[in-house]
Amino acid sequence: MDVLYFAWVRERIGLPRERVETTAATVADLVEELRSREERYAAAFADLSALRVALDQELSEFDAPLDGVREVAFFPPMTGG
Repeated sequence: MDVLYFAWVRERIGLPRERVETTAATVADLVEELRSREERYAAAFADLSALRVALDQELSEFDAPLDGVREVAFFPPMTGG
């Protein structure tokens, strides 16, 4: 699946997107896999309350299943003005 990173998440990881082969069942499982890769991923995913996730361009939750998902995007909460 494609994993996209936006804003400071992209800055911490150092990539805008990557292709990930995973057996993760949920978004939370995927996050744990990513955290275990390297320190930069651990830093980016240290505080999940500061992150939002979208599955195939629809806002979702971290306990959402990944079955059939083609794209996962991580980004900070949006603020308006």
